[in-house]
Amino acid sequence: MRLGGPVFEGLDDPAAWVRALNESGYTAAYLHVDPDAGDGVVTAYAEAARQAGIVIAEVGAWSNPLSRDDATRRAAMANCERRLAMADRAGARCCVNIAGSRGEKWDGPCPDDLRDETFDLIVATVREIIDAVKPTRTYYTLETMPWMYPDSADAYLRLIKAIDRDRFAVHLDPVNLVCSPQRYFANGALIRECFAKLGGRIRSCHGKDVILQQGLLTHLDEVRPGLGMLDYAVFIEELDRLSPDIPLMLEHLSSPEEYRLAADYVRSVAREVGIPC
Repeated sequence: MRLGGPVFEGLDDPAAWVRALNESGYTAAYLHVDPDAGDGVVTAYAEAARQAGIVIAEVGAWSNPLSRDDATRRAAMANCERRLAMADRAGARCCVNIAGSRGEKWDGPCPDDLRDETFDLIVATVREIIDAVKPTRTYYTLETMPWMYPDSADAYLRLIKAIDRDRFAVHLDPVNLVCSPQRYFANGALIRECFAKLGGRIRSCHGKDVILQQGLLTHLDEVRPGLGMLDYAVFIEELDRLSPDIPLMLEHLSSPEEYRLAADYVRSVAREVGIPC
């Protein structure tokens, strides 16, 4: 397993970027480069990472290619294609987006998002993105989500079969799949199921945590790793069993200190289960 996360210094210089990653103890990285940057810029970052033994885990393509607004949809498709192309130039493990939403909020819940016609639209959209770029060194992936496809390991398997493209793979965020008390209390089994069913197709993972609040109605909050109930021992064991090079990428925290605390927690669990991190 390779632990990674964002850094807050050196983003305009490959050597300084690598120094910041090394200072954080990260062996995996996000590539935050403008997708329209020239080949020389992308190559410089990719080579700096390679020489430092750092894996470029993912390039984010965060946008809504399922938008009902045609201009928004077209812009999102172009963004996904540019970022997938950049990920391929850099040799990143994947380019990642969510499937998108038919609702007003690009990453929010909408009743239309779990309908069969939306599933079919996701299939057509992903095919179009992959076929336009034809990547050979990276993969296009969809992050697992609580209220849009793929919302389970089985939904991901359906998408893999329907999309039918070798360069479509898996991005796993188990916290996003914890969307009920049943999944919350059995999240270790949920994680094992994802690895058992999706296995070698997993290219990168997000590391977060989740807590069920006290109250009559279900209310789940995302929190810093170590402050919730995600079974990190199972998560780390499954990552290591799959490959020592699978990235676990910290995200959504507010400061360098929060990331330091999250990394310390993940490393402490890794030590407990005897896995290098």
